Amino acid sequence: MKLSARNQLKGATTSHITIDVNGTVITSAITNEAVADLGLEVGKEAYAVIKASSVMVGVD
Repeated sequence: MKLSARNQLKGATTSHITIDVNGTVITSAITNEAVADLGLEVGKEAYAVIKASSVMVGVD
């Protein structure tokens, strides 16, 4: 596949991390390298830091 994007990753490169924030579960997809660098493991305390360039708004 040809793409104009320069940051291309092939293979199993991401892990899905869940963090319970006072009963609200935050899920993040991060690189396996980041998991190793942060020393993440089940039960280890971690922070969910939200960075967004846009916000979607919906109504019922």
